Amino acid sequence: MYLWCVKVKQPYFNLITMRTAILLLLGVHIAIMSSCQQNSMEQHTNNLINETSPYLLQHAHNPVDWHPWSDKALELAKKENKLIIVSVGYAACHWCHVMEHESFEDTTVANLMNKYFISIKVDREERPDVDQVYMDAAQVMTGRGGWPLNVITLPDGRPIYAGTYFKKEQWLKVLQGVQDFYEKSPEKALEQAMQVAAGVNRINIVPKSTTTVFKKEDLRKAAKDWTNAIDKRDGGRQGNMKFPMPKSYLALLNYAVLNNDEKAKEAVILTLDKMAEGGIYDQIGGGFSRYATDPYWHVPHFEKMLYDNAQLITLYAEAFKLTNNPYYKQIVDETIEFCSRELGSDEDGYYSSLDADSEGEEGKFYVWTEEEIDKVLGSNGDIFKTYYGVTKKGNWEEGNNILNISASIPGLVKKYSLSEDELLENINISRKKLLEERGGRIRPGLDDKILTSWNGLMVSGLSHAFEATGNEEYRDKALATGKFIWENMWSGEHLFRNRKNGKSTINGFLDDYAFSIMAFNDLYRITFNDIWLDRAEELVSVLMNSFYNDKSGLFQFKSSADDPLYVQKAVIEDNVIPAGNSAMAINLFNLGHLLYNEEYLKMSSNMLAIATDNMLQHSAYYYNWFELYQLNIIEPYEIAIMGADYDARRKQISEKFLPSTLLLGGEKEGTLDLLKGKLLPGKTMIYVCVNKTCQLPVSEAAKALEQIVINVED
Repeated sequence: MYLWCVKVKQPYFNLITMRTAILLLLGVHIAIMSSCQQNSMEQHTNNLINETSPYLLQHAHNPVDWHPWSDKALELAKKENKLIIVSVGYAACHWCHVMEHESFEDTTVANLMNKYFISIKVDREERPDVDQVYMDAAQVMTGRGGWPLNVITLPDGRPIYAGTYFKKEQWLKVLQGVQDFYEKSPEKALEQAMQVAAGVNRINIVPKSTTTVFKKEDLRKAAKDWTNAIDKRDGGRQGNMKFPMPKSYLALLNYAVLNNDEKAKEAVILTLDKMAEGGIYDQIGGGFSRYATDPYWHVPHFEKMLYDNAQLITLYAEAFKLTNNPYYKQIVDETIEFCSRELGSDEDGYYSSLDADSEGEEGKFYVWTEEEIDKVLGSNGDIFKTYYGVTKKGNWEEGNNILNISASIPGLVKKYSLSEDELLENINISRKKLLEERGGRIRPGLDDKILTSWNGLMVSGLSHAFEATGNEEYRDKALATGKFIWENMWSGEHLFRNRKNGKSTINGFLDDYAFSIMAFNDLYRITFNDIWLDRAEELVSVLMNSFYNDKSGLFQFKSSADDPLYVQKAVIEDNVIPAGNSAMAINLFNLGHLLYNEEYLKMSSNMLAIATDNMLQHSAYYYNWFELYQLNIIEPYEIAIMGADYDARRKQISEKFLPSTLLLGGEKEGTLDLLKGKLLPGKTMIYVCVNKTCQLPVSEAAKALEQIVINVED
């Protein structure tokens, strides 16, 4: 049901009084009149009809009089003194679709909502600012959250009730109960709203900077606690469900290699293997689903998100650099192929997601019966079925099979008396046939909006893939998408958040800037073209002027030029996607070293100090801060490559797993101070430097790599 649920120890105040009041008011039976459904969905059109979000457009013919989030809708609520329903979801959300079908398409429900409420539909991917503050309210009131998120607020937008998915009968009771509570006890409703707002504000209180000295022993303890929390059999965080946390695993892998921590390294590699072998990975078409609903990575929640796959490309690319395991390269190649094939736009940007459902059933597009496989593969399908755990009974439900690797290649080689190459060829031919067959099925819905932040993540993924594999196509794709962001999402004064049908709308949020800056840094790393650093600096300048809060020492999620919500928000905790503040702290660290900008370095260090106490206690959920903490202990190598053959040398170096390194250079000295005086006529030289101090230059990449000590001893 939930995309991501975060439990708090206790709500900040007791909602028993609120719920009790509603139940008491519901003592009188709510008569639910049977409806003739006189107006079909197609006959009714609401205020969402002119929106660009696919999720909002899905609700444009509901009988509910939905409004998009806007000043107009908020002013209407105040004018008519009506409570507001803020209903948040996204196009790939299975339970959002279920609640729409059960409740929002029903005229009985719609009549009640239209009579007493101003109803606002929000696409959480377009408006993460709205989602965050109301998700915080749900956390305060119920101790958990998820999507769909349904919050009822006072006419001024302050919440008094929150929940997630409701069945029709439950939702009707909630609506009537909250409305009765507001009518009969307006002073209590106001008190409730004030308590919720106070609780949300307490969540958003940023800790004061207390740590100024970064200690290696503290980092090791945090890493040890983190590693011990990883499932020793199946990888990932211990629990009944498994979520890919790509940047988290990469941070721990970097730590493991830099600090000779074999246990941490094994935990990450185990996680990567289990994810790639499981049903969460599309064994036919490539790409990962949002999460697994079991502890074994077997049964996915079938929606496929760009942000997951972009970050997983980075993770597996770096793991391939470290291990040279061809299976990791296969995952990188197939995931990029999936993104290009099914999420790529004609503008060189990438769409947001594929739905979990098709033909009204979750996962129907992806699962197989044994009979379906036999029909396509015939007698040659036995190896495939054994390898992927296919049975007549099915390994999921109703005879359906979720493909996951269930047998070892050496075991199959022995069983079928084939060479390993012959066996793999058999499996790959079968996969291609089934992919072609699957192409004839009714496809899951596509959310074809383009989000700046997620495309920034994809640029980074493609950049890392190019470094790891040397595939020039990946560099071309990364550059094309970086160019798309600059030409279509940058107005000349600010970034836009999203693009649909050739139109860019909604002012960008912190993560749009942070991940675009990260992407531009990566594009510089794979090209040595100064223009990408110039563009990164231009975006940093906007953040400094419009997002930075001098009092907190952090960046607000929204620009000061945008209308504030009922609370201000500065996020430091990393989730499935890193926090904008942690991403910016790393960006400032990297740019500070490349540009010799002491202001950037100081700001990065100050931001880290604010987050350090939380990071040391919960490093898996502050993984970017963990990474930055390590960078402040182990100073990065600055590898300058100068001369006509700079690109060839750069490729030879960047294909290696080199955490805590910055690459710079080119055919000319350019504007970077570290490159001044390093160009020797007719030669290409490599300088390995730390803190502006360089070793003797060498002409061969192998010699330069010998100067780089990856495993740092005490």
